Amino acid sequence: MAKYINPFTDVGFKKIFGQEVSKDLLIDFLNDLLVDEKSITDITFLDKEVLPEYMGDRGVIYDIYCTTESGEQFIVEMQNRQQVNFRERALYYLSHAVSRQGEKGADWRFSLKAVYGVFFMNFRLENMPHKLRTDIVLSDRDTHEQFSDKLRFIFIELPSFTKEEAECVTDFDRWIYVLKNMETLNRMPFKARKSVFEKLEKIVDIASLSKEERMKYDESIKVYRDSLVTMEFAEQKGRAEGLAEGMAKGLEKGMEKGLAKGKAEGKAEERRIIAGQLKRMGMSFDAIREVTGLSDSEIDAL
Repeated sequence: MAKYINPFTDVGFKKIFGQEVSKDLLIDFLNDLLVDEKSITDITFLDKEVLPEYMGDRGVIYDIYCTTESGEQFIVEMQNRQQVNFRERALYYLSHAVSRQGEKGADWRFSLKAVYGVFFMNFRLENMPHKLRTDIVLSDRDTHEQFSDKLRFIFIELPSFTKEEAECVTDFDRWIYVLKNMETLNRMPFKARKSVFEKLEKIVDIASLSKEERMKYDESIKVYRDSLVTMEFAEQKGRAEGLAEGMAKGLEKGMEKGLAKGKAEGKAEERRIIAGQLKRMGMSFDAIREVTGLSDSEIDAL
């Protein structure tokens, strides 16, 4: 039985990084992420659900949304599987946070605070070099000179982290090692090097959860594991159908087309399965739409 919670679950991730009582953990992680760039001393959690400002507009729901003492904003997300238009979704989230800084009246002079998006990805992002960390900034294509520091994306591709405990050199390495391996750890490493891990150990210890917290966590871990199984089934089904269609045609072109079609159908089926699960759990249409990309009519038909 696991000693520590799974940080890839919704409850686990927010218990570590999304609580006022443990905000020093998020501060420490962000400082290690941006070492030699930032020195954050305090954060204030903001409302994770941003309602639309106009009729017919679309709101957003963040995993974690906070601002630093200097006014800079951080959106921190955990994603376990590739989603439809994942990059565009990240862009929309950060752009939304930028645009909401606008003030009414002629006196406002477009004074903006930087918005950072930190995206933990428990999968490999398609059509990008596979590395642990990808930083996206606004810069000149030819000279690489920075155009603006007000918008920055940091994608953390967890499957690309392969270091063992003894190979972790930086504090950022240590954070990623602990998060990636937390559910299988029998002890919390690096406590002698990072005192904040002493507090982390107490927070993530399953034995320390209250009865109510344990019930929420157990439900969260069930949803997480069910989602992994159903998504894997949908992907395998899509690959199998695509391969069968391609082989039946007997041509390389036909095989490529069949694989592509099978993959697309598998992903569509995967989204419908997940949406159905979330709907049965009582999640709102807005939240289901955010997670799966399905329309209201598609969700209603499930």
